[in-house]
Amino acid sequence: MYFNDEYIDFHCHPSLKPFGKSFNYEPTGIHISHRNSKRSIWHYDPPSIFDKLLNYTTGLTKFSQANFTSLVKGGVGIVVVSLYPLEKWFVRNKMSNELVLDLAANFALGIGDKRIDYIQGITNYFKDVEDQYGFYKQLDGKIVHLPEGKFRYKMVGNYSEIEAVRNQNAAGNKVHTICVVLSIEGLHVLNTGLRQPYSEAEIMGNLEKIRNWEFRPFFVTIAHHFWNQLCGHAESLSGIILKFADQSEGLNSGFTSTGRRVLERLLDNTDQKRILPDIKHMSIQARKEYYQLLDSGDPRYADIPVIASHAACNGLKSFDHRVAANSTTAAKLNPVAINLFDEELIRIARSKGIVGLQLDERRIVNKKTLKKTKKSLKRHKIMHYRSALLWNQIQHIAEVLDAEGLFAWDCMVIGSDFDGIIDSLNGFWTAEELPYLADFLERHAYNYMLAHNLVNTMNIIDADEIIERIMSVNGKNFLKSYFK
Repeated sequence: MYFNDEYIDFHCHPSLKPFGKSFNYEPTGIHISHRNSKRSIWHYDPPSIFDKLLNYTTGLTKFSQANFTSLVKGGVGIVVVSLYPLEKWFVRNKMSNELVLDLAANFALGIGDKRIDYIQGITNYFKDVEDQYGFYKQLDGKIVHLPEGKFRYKMVGNYSEIEAVRNQNAAGNKVHTICVVLSIEGLHVLNTGLRQPYSEAEIMGNLEKIRNWEFRPFFVTIAHHFWNQLCGHAESLSGIILKFADQSEGLNSGFTSTGRRVLERLLDNTDQKRILPDIKHMSIQARKEYYQLLDSGDPRYADIPVIASHAACNGLKSFDHRVAANSTTAAKLNPVAINLFDEELIRIARSKGIVGLQLDERRIVNKKTLKKTKKSLKRHKIMHYRSALLWNQIQHIAEVLDAEGLFAWDCMVIGSDFDGIIDSLNGFWTAEELPYLADFLERHAYNYMLAHNLVNTMNIIDADEIIERIMSVNGKNFLKSYFK
Protein backbone atom coordinates (compact mmCIF):
# COMPACT_ATOMS: atom_id res chain seq x y z
CA MET A 1 0.00 0.00 0.00
CA TYR A 2 1.28 3.47 -0.89
CA PHE A 3 1.28 6.12 1.81
CA ASN A 4 1.67 9.82 1.31
CA ASP A 5 4.62 10.77 3.49
CA GLU A 6 5.53 14.15 2.08
CA TYR A 7 4.52 16.29 5.03
CA ILE A 8 6.90 17.60 7.70
CA ASP A 9 6.10 18.81 11.21
CA PHE A 10 8.90 20.92 12.67
CA HIS A 11 7.69 20.83 16.26
CA CYS A 12 5.51 18.40 18.20
CA HIS A 13 5.61 16.23 21.34
CA PRO A 14 4.70 12.60 20.47
CA SER A 15 6.30 11.15 23.60
CA LEU A 16 4.86 13.54 26.21
CA LYS A 17 1.81 11.43 27.03
CA PRO A 18 3.20 7.87 26.57
CA PHE A 19 6.39 8.68 28.49
CA GLY A 20 4.23 10.17 31.22
CA LYS A 21 1.99 7.10 31.33
CA SER A 22 5.08 4.89 31.72
CA PHE A 23 5.44 6.27 35.25
CA ASN A 24 2.35 4.29 36.27
CA TYR A 25 4.52 1.16 36.09
CA GLU A 26 7.81 -0.12 37.50
CA PRO A 27 10.37 0.35 36.18
CA THR A 28 9.43 3.70 34.69
CA GLY A 29 10.32 4.86 31.21
CA ILE A 30 9.70 1.55 29.45
CA HIS A 31 8.50 2.07 25.88
CA ILE A 32 5.97 -0.57 24.75
CA SER A 33 5.85 -1.37 21.06
CA HIS A 34 2.26 -2.63 20.93
CA ARG A 35 -0.07 0.13 19.77
CA ASN A 36 -2.78 -0.82 22.30
CA SER A 37 -0.57 0.29 25.18
CA LYS A 38 -0.81 3.87 26.43
CA ARG A 39 2.96 3.58 26.98
CA SER A 40 3.45 3.33 23.23
CA ILE A 41 4.19 6.26 20.97
CA TRP A 42 2.07 4.38 18.41
CA HIS A 43 -1.03 4.35 20.65
CA TYR A 44 -3.93 5.69 18.59
CA ASP A 45 -6.23 7.88 20.63
CA PRO A 46 -8.48 9.96 18.36
CA PRO A 47 -10.70 12.48 20.14
CA SER A 48 -14.22 11.45 21.08
CA ILE A 49 -17.18 13.83 20.85
CA PHE A 50 -16.72 14.48 24.59
CA ASP A 51 -13.01 15.22 24.08
CA LYS A 52 -13.84 17.74 21.37
CA LEU A 53 -16.52 19.42 23.48
CA LEU A 54 -14.10 19.61 26.40
CA ASN A 55 -11.46 21.17 24.18
CA TYR A 56 -13.97 23.57 22.64
CA THR A 57 -15.28 24.79 26.00
CA THR A 58 -12.10 24.76 28.12
CA GLY A 59 -9.15 24.61 25.71
CA LEU A 60 -7.90 21.43 27.43
CA THR A 61 -6.57 18.62 25.23
CA LYS A 62 -6.73 15.19 26.86
CA PHE A 63 -6.43 13.15 23.65
CA SER A 64 -3.25 12.31 21.75
CA GLN A 65 -2.55 14.57 18.78
CA ALA A 66 0.86 13.45 17.50
CA ASN A 67 1.08 9.72 18.17
CA PHE A 68 2.92 8.02 15.34
CA THR A 69 -0.20 6.27 14.06
CA SER A 70 -1.82 9.69 13.58
CA LEU A 71 1.36 10.90 11.89
CA VAL A 72 1.18 7.96 9.46
CA LYS A 73 -2.50 8.63 8.75
CA GLY A 74 -1.69 12.33 8.28
CA GLY A 75 1.06 11.75 5.73
CA VAL A 76 3.95 12.96 7.91
CA GLY A 77 7.22 11.43 6.74
CA ILE A 78 9.64 13.62 8.69
CA VAL A 79 8.92 14.82 12.22
CA VAL A 80 11.00 17.01 14.52
CA VAL A 81 10.14 15.72 17.99
CA SER A 82 10.69 17.84 21.06
CA LEU A 83 12.22 16.42 24.23
CA TYR A 84 10.67 18.35 27.09
CA PRO A 85 10.90 17.64 30.81
CA LEU A 86 7.75 19.35 32.08
CA GLU A 87 8.72 22.22 34.38
CA LYS A 88 8.01 21.64 38.05
CA TRP A 89 6.15 24.94 38.34
CA PHE A 90 3.28 23.73 36.17
CA VAL A 91 2.33 21.23 38.84
CA ARG A 92 3.77 22.89 41.94
CA ASN A 93 1.89 26.16 41.90
CA LYS A 94 -0.62 28.41 43.69
CA MET A 95 -3.04 25.60 44.45
CA SER A 96 -2.66 24.60 48.09
CA ASN A 97 -4.57 21.32 48.37
CA GLU A 98 -2.38 18.43 47.20
CA LEU A 99 -5.23 16.24 45.96
CA VAL A 100 -6.86 19.07 44.02
CA LEU A 101 -3.45 20.04 42.63
CA ASP A 102 -2.76 16.50 41.41
CA LEU A 103 -6.20 16.05 39.88
CA ALA A 104 -6.17 19.42 38.15
CA ALA A 105 -2.68 18.94 36.73
CA ASN A 106 -3.38 15.44 35.47
CA PHE A 107 -6.69 16.55 33.97
CA ALA A 108 -5.10 19.52 32.21
CA LEU A 109 -2.02 17.70 30.89
CA GLY A 110 -3.18 14.09 30.46
CA ILE A 111 0.17 12.56 31.39
CA GLY A 112 -0.79 10.42 34.39
CA ASP A 113 -0.86 10.95 38.14
CA LYS A 114 2.45 9.18 38.84
CA ARG A 115 4.23 11.40 36.31
CA ILE A 116 2.68 14.43 38.04
CA ASP A 117 4.02 13.18 41.37
CA TYR A 118 7.47 12.74 39.85
CA ILE A 119 7.52 16.24 38.35
CA GLN A 120 6.33 17.79 41.62
CA GLY A 121 9.40 16.39 43.34
CA ILE A 122 11.89 16.52 40.47
CA THR A 123 15.46 17.43 41.40
CA ASN A 124 17.29 16.72 38.14
CA TYR A 125 15.89 17.84 34.79
CA PHE A 126 18.92 16.49 32.95
CA LYS A 127 18.27 12.93 34.03
CA ASP A 128 14.72 13.34 32.80
CA VAL A 129 15.74 14.54 29.33
CA GLU A 130 18.21 11.63 29.11
CA ASP A 131 15.37 9.26 29.99
CA GLN A 132 13.16 10.81 27.28
CA TYR A 133 15.98 10.43 24.77
CA GLY A 134 16.30 6.80 25.84
CA PHE A 135 12.54 6.35 25.47
CA TYR A 136 12.82 7.13 21.75
CA LYS A 137 15.91 4.95 21.32
CA GLN A 138 14.15 1.89 22.77
CA LEU A 139 11.91 1.49 19.71
CA ASP A 140 14.21 3.08 17.15
CA GLY A 141 13.88 0.98 13.99
CA LYS A 142 11.50 -1.53 15.62
CA ILE A 143 8.69 -2.69 13.33
CA VAL A 144 5.11 -2.27 14.52
CA HIS A 145 2.02 -3.77 12.91
CA LEU A 146 -0.91 -1.46 12.21
CA PRO A 147 -4.11 -2.25 10.28
CA GLU A 148 -2.57 -0.23 7.43
CA GLY A 149 0.63 -2.29 7.28
CA LYS A 150 4.12 -2.47 8.79
CA PHE A 151 5.70 0.70 10.11
CA ARG A 152 8.63 1.93 12.13
CA TYR A 153 10.37 5.16 13.00
CA LYS A 154 14.07 5.77 12.50
CA MET A 155 16.04 8.37 14.40
CA VAL A 156 18.33 10.28 12.04
CA GLY A 157 21.43 12.38 12.58
CA ASN A 158 21.65 14.27 9.29
CA TYR A 159 19.85 14.88 6.02
CA SER A 160 21.77 12.14 4.20
CA GLU A 161 20.18 9.59 6.53
CA ILE A 162 16.75 11.12 5.80
CA GLU A 163 17.35 10.73 2.06
CA ALA A 164 18.38 7.11 2.51
CA VAL A 165 15.19 6.30 4.43
CA ARG A 166 12.98 8.11 1.96
CA ASN A 167 14.61 6.35 -0.98
CA GLN A 168 13.77 3.03 0.68
CA ASN A 169 10.16 4.13 1.14
CA ALA A 170 9.93 5.26 -2.48
CA ALA A 171 11.32 1.93 -3.66
CA GLY A 172 8.30 0.17 -2.17
CA ASN A 173 9.88 -1.19 0.99
CA LYS A 174 7.28 -3.33 2.79
CA VAL A 175 8.09 -1.50 6.04
CA HIS A 176 7.25 2.19 5.88
CA THR A 177 9.57 4.43 7.92
CA ILE A 178 9.06 7.84 9.55
CA CYS A 179 12.24 9.90 10.01
CA VAL A 180 12.65 11.33 13.52
CA VAL A 181 14.77 14.44 14.09
CA LEU A 182 15.40 15.46 17.71
CA SER A 183 15.00 18.89 19.27
CA ILE A 184 14.77 20.10 22.86
CA GLU A 185 12.33 22.61 24.32
CA GLY A 186 13.77 24.56 27.21
CA LEU A 187 17.37 24.47 28.40
CA HIS A 188 16.25 23.96 31.95
CA VAL A 189 17.15 20.43 30.77
CA LEU A 190 20.75 21.33 31.69
CA ASN A 191 19.43 21.17 35.27
CA THR A 192 18.58 24.78 36.02
CA GLY A 193 15.37 26.59 36.94
CA LEU A 194 14.73 24.66 40.14
CA ARG A 195 14.84 27.88 42.20
CA GLN A 196 18.07 26.93 43.91
CA PRO A 197 21.79 27.60 43.30
CA TYR A 198 23.20 25.90 40.21
CA SER A 199 26.62 24.73 39.09
CA GLU A 200 27.91 26.33 35.89
CA ALA A 201 30.36 23.46 35.51
CA GLU A 202 27.47 20.97 35.69
CA ILE A 203 25.49 22.99 33.12
CA MET A 204 28.35 23.11 30.63
CA GLY A 205 29.12 19.44 31.25
CA ASN A 206 25.52 18.47 30.57
CA LEU A 207 25.57 20.52 27.37
CA GLU A 208 28.67 18.62 26.22
CA LYS A 209 26.89 15.33 26.87
CA ILE A 210 23.99 16.44 24.66
CA ARG A 211 26.39 17.62 21.94
CA ASN A 212 27.88 14.13 21.95
CA TRP A 213 24.62 12.18 21.79
CA GLU A 214 24.44 9.73 18.88
CA PHE A 215 21.44 11.73 17.67
CA ARG A 216 22.32 15.29 18.53
CA PRO A 217 19.37 17.74 18.64
CA PHE A 218 19.02 19.77 15.46
CA PHE A 219 17.90 22.84 17.42
CA VAL A 220 16.93 23.76 20.97
CA THR A 221 14.55 26.28 22.46
CA ILE A 222 16.66 28.04 25.09
CA ALA A 223 13.83 29.59 27.11
CA HIS A 224 10.48 28.08 27.95
CA HIS A 225 7.63 28.84 30.33
CA PHE A 226 9.55 29.58 33.55
CA TRP A 227 12.84 31.21 34.59
CA ASN A 228 15.70 28.84 33.88
CA GLN A 229 18.57 31.08 35.10
CA LEU A 230 19.95 31.19 31.55
CA CYS A 231 17.61 33.25 29.41
CA GLY A 232 14.56 35.40 30.03
CA HIS A 233 11.21 34.16 28.75
CA ALA A 234 8.15 35.84 27.28
CA GLU A 235 4.72 35.42 28.86
CA SER A 236 3.27 32.28 27.34
CA LEU A 237 0.48 30.88 29.48
CA SER A 238 -3.20 31.64 29.32
CA GLY A 239 -6.55 30.44 30.58
CA ILE A 240 -6.80 27.98 33.47
CA ILE A 241 -3.05 27.32 33.67
CA LEU A 242 -2.15 31.03 33.89
CA LYS A 243 -4.54 31.43 36.81
CA PHE A 244 -2.42 29.15 38.97
CA ALA A 245 1.11 29.17 37.48
CA ASP A 246 3.39 32.15 38.16
CA GLN A 247 5.72 33.13 35.30
CA SER A 248 6.91 36.41 36.81
CA GLU A 249 10.45 35.43 37.88
CA GLY A 250 12.85 36.21 35.02
CA LEU A 251 10.00 37.35 32.77
CA ASN A 252 11.21 39.69 29.98
CA SER A 253 14.86 39.58 31.12
CA GLY A 254 17.87 38.85 28.90
CA PHE A 255 20.69 36.32 29.00
CA THR A 256 22.64 35.68 32.18
CA SER A 257 26.43 35.32 31.95
CA THR A 258 26.04 31.54 32.15
CA GLY A 259 23.30 31.66 29.55
CA ARG A 260 25.60 33.59 27.23
CA ARG A 261 28.26 30.87 27.61
CA VAL A 262 25.64 28.24 26.77
CA LEU A 263 24.50 30.20 23.71
CA GLU A 264 28.03 30.61 22.38
CA ARG A 265 28.77 26.92 22.91
CA LEU A 266 25.58 25.91 21.09
CA LEU A 267 26.74 27.95 18.10
CA ASP A 268 30.30 26.65 18.22
CA ASN A 269 30.91 24.58 15.10
CA THR A 270 34.64 23.95 15.41
CA ASP A 271 33.92 20.27 16.07
CA GLN A 272 30.98 20.12 13.62
CA LYS A 273 28.53 19.71 16.51
CA ARG A 274 26.64 22.99 16.34
CA ILE A 275 23.12 22.99 17.76
CA LEU A 276 20.97 25.81 16.41
CA PRO A 277 19.08 28.05 18.87
CA ASP A 278 15.32 28.35 18.49
CA ILE A 279 14.02 31.83 19.41
CA LYS A 280 10.56 30.64 20.46
CA HIS A 281 9.78 31.56 24.09
CA MET A 282 12.71 34.00 24.35
CA SER A 283 11.84 37.39 25.82
CA ILE A 284 12.19 40.43 23.58
CA GLN A 285 15.34 41.39 25.47
CA ALA A 286 16.87 37.94 24.96
CA ARG A 287 15.99 38.00 21.27
CA LYS A 288 17.61 41.43 20.92
CA GLU A 289 20.80 40.13 22.54
CA TYR A 290 20.81 37.05 20.29
CA TYR A 291 20.36 39.18 17.18
CA GLN A 292 23.15 41.51 18.33
CA LEU A 293 25.45 38.49 18.54
CA LEU A 294 24.49 37.41 15.02
CA ASP A 295 25.08 40.98 13.76
CA SER A 296 28.40 41.39 15.57
CA GLY A 297 30.50 40.60 12.50
CA ASP A 298 32.15 37.69 14.30
CA PRO A 299 32.75 35.05 11.59
CA ARG A 300 31.80 32.32 14.05
CA TYR A 301 28.22 33.56 13.89
CA ALA A 302 27.94 34.25 10.17
CA ASP A 303 25.23 32.55 8.16
CA ILE A 304 23.23 31.32 11.17
CA PRO A 305 19.58 30.75 10.18
CA VAL A 306 17.06 32.17 12.64
CA ILE A 307 14.59 29.48 13.70
CA ALA A 308 11.17 29.94 15.27
CA SER A 309 9.98 26.34 15.34
CA HIS A 310 6.36 26.82 16.46
CA ALA A 311 5.48 30.47 16.13
CA ALA A 312 2.91 33.06 15.15
CA CYS A 313 3.01 36.70 14.05
CA ASN A 314 1.76 39.52 16.25
CA GLY A 315 1.19 42.02 13.44
CA LEU A 316 3.39 44.70 15.00
CA LYS A 317 6.14 46.40 13.02
CA SER A 318 9.11 46.14 15.38
CA PHE A 319 10.30 45.93 18.97
CA ASP A 320 10.57 49.71 19.11
CA HIS A 321 7.56 50.61 16.94
CA ARG A 322 4.64 48.52 18.12
CA VAL A 323 2.16 49.57 15.51
CA ALA A 324 0.42 47.55 12.82
CA ALA A 325 1.91 48.25 9.39
CA ASN A 326 -0.39 45.84 7.53
CA SER A 327 -3.84 46.61 8.86
CA THR A 328 -5.69 43.99 6.79
CA THR A 329 -4.01 40.99 8.38
CA ALA A 330 -2.55 42.51 11.56
CA ALA A 331 -5.93 43.47 13.01
CA LYS A 332 -6.74 39.79 13.47
CA LEU A 333 -3.45 38.78 15.13
CA ASN A 334 -2.55 38.38 18.78
CA PRO A 335 -0.25 41.34 19.61
CA VAL A 336 1.75 39.65 22.35
CA ALA A 337 5.52 39.70 22.89
CA ILE A 338 6.01 35.97 22.43
CA ASN A 339 4.79 36.30 18.83
CA LEU A 340 7.00 37.49 16.00
CA PHE A 341 7.28 41.14 15.00
CA ASP A 342 7.42 42.06 11.30
CA GLU A 343 11.10 42.99 11.63
CA GLU A 344 11.78 39.46 12.87
CA LEU A 345 9.98 37.93 9.88
CA ILE A 346 12.27 39.93 7.62
CA ARG A 347 15.34 38.85 9.61
CA ILE A 348 14.30 35.21 9.44
CA ALA A 349 13.81 35.37 5.67
CA ARG A 350 17.11 37.14 5.07
CA SER A 351 18.96 34.62 7.25
CA LYS A 352 17.47 31.72 5.24
CA GLY A 353 15.73 30.73 8.45
CA ILE A 354 12.36 29.13 9.11
CA VAL A 355 9.02 29.95 10.73
CA GLY A 356 7.09 26.94 11.99
CA LEU A 357 3.40 27.83 11.87
CA GLN A 358 1.84 26.64 15.11
CA LEU A 359 -1.78 25.50 15.27
CA ASP A 360 -2.79 26.92 18.65
CA GLU A 361 -5.96 29.01 18.31
CA ARG A 362 -5.07 31.10 21.34
CA ARG A 363 -1.77 32.17 19.81
CA ILE A 364 -2.50 32.80 16.15
CA VAL A 365 -5.38 35.26 16.52
CA ASN A 366 -6.63 37.72 19.12
CA LYS A 367 -9.66 37.04 21.30
CA LYS A 368 -11.90 39.37 19.31
CA THR A 369 -11.13 37.57 16.05
CA LEU A 370 -11.62 34.15 17.60
CA LYS A 371 -14.95 35.21 19.07
CA LYS A 372 -16.12 36.59 15.70
CA THR A 373 -15.08 33.48 13.75
CA LYS A 374 -18.14 31.88 12.19
CA LYS A 375 -19.54 28.75 13.82
CA SER A 376 -21.16 25.72 12.22
CA LEU A 377 -22.21 22.17 12.97
CA LYS A 378 -20.96 21.04 9.59
CA ARG A 379 -17.41 19.72 9.59
CA HIS A 380 -16.35 21.19 6.25
CA LYS A 381 -17.55 24.64 7.26
CA ILE A 382 -15.75 24.45 10.62
CA MET A 383 -12.57 23.49 8.74
CA HIS A 384 -13.02 26.36 6.32
CA TYR A 385 -13.52 28.99 9.02
CA ARG A 386 -10.72 27.74 11.28
CA SER A 387 -8.16 27.20 8.53
CA ALA A 388 -8.77 30.82 7.52
CA LEU A 389 -7.23 31.83 10.87
CA LEU A 390 -3.99 30.10 9.89
CA TRP A 391 -4.15 31.43 6.35
CA ASN A 392 -4.23 34.95 7.78
CA GLN A 393 -0.83 34.23 9.38
CA ILE A 394 0.53 32.97 6.06
CA GLN A 395 -0.84 35.96 4.18
CA HIS A 396 0.65 38.36 6.73
CA ILE A 397 4.12 36.83 6.41
CA ALA A 398 3.89 36.86 2.61
CA GLU A 399 2.85 40.51 2.42
CA VAL A 400 5.50 41.67 4.92
CA LEU A 401 8.25 39.90 2.97
CA ASP A 402 6.90 40.97 -0.41
CA ALA A 403 6.98 44.61 0.69
CA GLU A 404 10.71 44.14 1.43
CA GLY A 405 11.38 42.71 -2.03
CA LEU A 406 11.97 39.22 -0.60
CA PHE A 407 10.71 35.89 -1.86
CA ALA A 408 7.76 35.20 0.41
CA TRP A 409 7.14 31.48 0.15
CA ASP A 410 10.35 29.68 1.18
CA CYS A 411 10.56 30.29 4.95
CA MET A 412 7.28 28.79 6.22
CA VAL A 413 6.65 25.25 7.48
CA ILE A 414 4.20 23.58 9.85
CA GLY A 415 5.35 23.53 13.49
CA SER A 416 2.09 22.28 14.94
CA ASP A 417 3.03 21.95 18.63
CA PHE A 418 0.67 18.97 18.76
CA ASP A 419 0.62 17.36 22.23
CA GLY A 420 2.35 20.46 23.59
CA ILE A 421 -0.58 21.53 25.78
CA ILE A 422 -2.19 23.53 22.97
CA ASP A 423 -5.74 24.36 21.97
CA SER A 424 -5.54 23.25 18.35
CA LEU A 425 -7.63 24.67 15.53
CA ASN A 426 -11.12 23.20 15.82
CA GLY A 427 -11.61 20.63 13.08
CA PHE A 428 -7.88 19.97 12.86
CA TRP A 429 -7.55 18.12 16.13
CA THR A 430 -4.57 15.86 15.41
CA ALA A 431 -1.86 15.12 12.87
CA GLU A 432 -4.36 12.87 11.10
CA GLU A 433 -6.16 16.00 9.83
CA LEU A 434 -3.08 17.57 8.21
CA PRO A 435 -4.15 16.54 4.67
CA TYR A 436 -7.46 18.33 5.26
CA LEU A 437 -5.57 21.37 6.52
CA ALA A 438 -3.50 21.38 3.35
CA ASP A 439 -6.63 21.17 1.21
CA PHE A 440 -8.40 24.03 2.95
CA LEU A 441 -5.29 26.20 2.98
CA GLU A 442 -4.98 25.67 -0.76
CA ARG A 443 -8.53 26.98 -1.20
CA HIS A 444 -7.65 30.11 0.76
CA ALA A 445 -4.42 30.49 -1.23
CA TYR A 446 -6.29 30.15 -4.52
CA ASN A 447 -8.85 32.78 -3.56
CA TYR A 448 -6.14 35.12 -2.33
CA MET A 449 -4.04 34.82 -5.46
CA LEU A 450 -7.04 35.80 -7.59
CA ALA A 451 -6.91 39.27 -6.01
CA HIS A 452 -3.63 39.42 -4.14
CA ASN A 453 -1.83 42.37 -2.56
CA LEU A 454 1.61 41.25 -3.74
CA VAL A 455 3.87 43.60 -5.69
CA ASN A 456 6.77 41.41 -6.79
CA THR A 457 6.09 39.02 -9.65
CA MET A 458 8.37 36.38 -8.10
CA ASN A 459 5.79 35.97 -5.32
CA ILE A 460 2.87 35.40 -7.68
CA ILE A 461 2.84 31.62 -7.84
CA ASP A 462 0.17 28.93 -7.97
CA ALA A 463 -1.82 28.07 -4.86
CA ASP A 464 -0.83 24.41 -4.93
CA GLU A 465 2.86 25.35 -4.98
CA ILE A 466 2.40 27.65 -1.99
CA ILE A 467 0.90 24.87 0.11
CA GLU A 468 3.34 22.22 -1.13
CA ARG A 469 6.15 24.48 0.00
CA ILE A 470 4.65 25.02 3.46
CA MET A 471 3.73 21.39 4.05
CA SER A 472 6.83 19.79 2.56
CA VAL A 473 9.35 21.48 0.25
CA ASN A 474 10.55 24.27 2.53
CA GLY A 475 11.19 21.88 5.40
CA LYS A 476 13.19 19.49 3.22
CA ASN A 477 15.27 22.32 1.80
CA PHE A 478 15.99 23.69 5.27
CA LEU A 479 17.02 20.28 6.60
CA LYS A 480 19.18 19.70 3.54
CA SER A 481 20.98 23.01 4.12
CA TYR A 482 21.55 22.85 7.87
CA PHE A 483 20.95 19.36 9.29
CA LYS A 484 24.45 17.99 8.88
